[in-house]
Amino acid sequence: MARSRRHTPVIGITSAPSDKPFKRIEHGRERAAVRDALTRELDPPSPRAFGDPWDSEKDGKLWLNRADEALLRK
Repeated sequence: MARSRRHTPVIGITSAPSDKPFKRIEHGRERAAVRDALTRELDPPSPRAFGDPWDSEKDGKLWLNRADEALLRK
């Protein structure tokens, strides 16, 4: 993959390798809240109440303007 490069110059703001642990925890919280609401016969909570990307370890994304060629390599 010596010649592969990003087509979109976007990188994560922090050095966290992945969002996967955060997403697993938040989706588990959401499923538990939906299960609880169904057993109590209430309306399920909004999906936007869980998994806010700004609360995760990987705190958003950064667009690179006039990016260095080294940053665009995969």
